[in-house]
Amino acid sequence: MYSDSCAKKVKMIILDVDGVLTAGHIIFSQEGEALKAFHCQDGMGISLAHKAGLKTAIITGRESEIVRRRGAELKIGDVYQGAVDKVTALYELMEKHSLTLDQLAYVGDDINDLPVLVQVGLPCAVANAVPEVKAVAKYIAARQGGDGGVRDIVEYILKTQGAWDRIIAEYISSKRFIVKQ
Repeated sequence: MYSDSCAKKVKMIILDVDGVLTAGHIIFSQEGEALKAFHCQDGMGISLAHKAGLKTAIITGRESEIVRRRGAELKIGDVYQGAVDKVTALYELMEKHSLTLDQLAYVGDDINDLPVLVQVGLPCAVANAVPEVKAVAKYIAARQGGDGGVRDIVEYILKTQGAWDRIIAEYISSKRFIVKQ
């Protein structure tokens, strides 16, 4: 299941939303707005990926102002919403960032993610992914989508690339922490 050589090549992590960045539940407000809950540790994982120099993107089949807002908040460079054909978005990202398929990781959970997963260098699944997605994944997170699964995958990539210890050391030695006595 683990594929360290593939993880070492990753320069961009691409994420699905429903079932990956969220638990997959869609709740509608009184006004009809779709509400989604995101996990803070996934957000920190995305920030750590950026700190290590990795690019991030979202490709999702649904459209939501909440996803646009979360993507902007986390400084995710490219957010493709309403992507009926996720492969077209994948190739647009490759061209825009001058990347190859083996430099891409994709995190998915359901059947509509398969066309992208079978093409990228590091196909990943969250723990609650359907069996067909897990079957093509080279890395499966210990945690579920919306519950830290993305963080698990980011940590795996950063540890494989040797960036994890450096980033943690930067946090520990940060001069921004002031302790009052």
